[in-house]
Amino acid sequence: MLDKQSLATLFTDARTQNRWLDKPVSLELLRQLYDLMKWGPTSANSSPARLVFASSPEAKHKLIECMSPGNRDKTRAAPVSVIIGMDMAFYDKLPQLFPHVDARAWFAGNDELIASTAFRNSSLQGGYFIMAARALGLDCGPMSGFDADKLNAAFFAGSSIKVNFVCSIGYGDPAGVLPRSPRLSFEEACRIE
Repeated sequence: MLDKQSLATLFTDARTQNRWLDKPVSLELLRQLYDLMKWGPTSANSSPARLVFASSPEAKHKLIECMSPGNRDKTRAAPVSVIIGMDMAFYDKLPQLFPHVDARAWFAGNDELIASTAFRNSSLQGGYFIMAARALGLDCGPMSGFDADKLNAAFFAGSSIKVNFVCSIGYGDPAGVLPRSPRLSFEEACRIE
């Protein structure tokens, strides 16, 4: 079991960031982050998430143009903004990732199953990404305010990848954190049968 401080780092003290300190995030840390997140479970080890680490001025400018007005300044200020994409042809990797059965055949030609599996599992991987970032001492600012068509055209044109969400990472400025919003109680959100 994790100690209280570790749990606080991952959950109770962690906050969505809106402002960022001017402190870079190294390539080595980005690699370490991916190497942690990739171990999270997905259906049939499908691992559909594909990440674009937008850190160069050119990539950041291109991304900012796709963001909703309320998300542009915080995307601009973040050291790195990560596009969490989902590969709609993830099943082509299943012979490599899930070799003990012909799992590719479960998906090939079944667009509805492909879409739901890619979305569900890339969302799971996005959650693992946030937990891995927090475990490595990074702060996160996940966002869904963007023009998906514009973002897909800017970053994934000609590929089978589509955006799921965007998450800025770096070292948050505590002055930009909003007061903690309430959460539902166990009784409001859960049922035991």
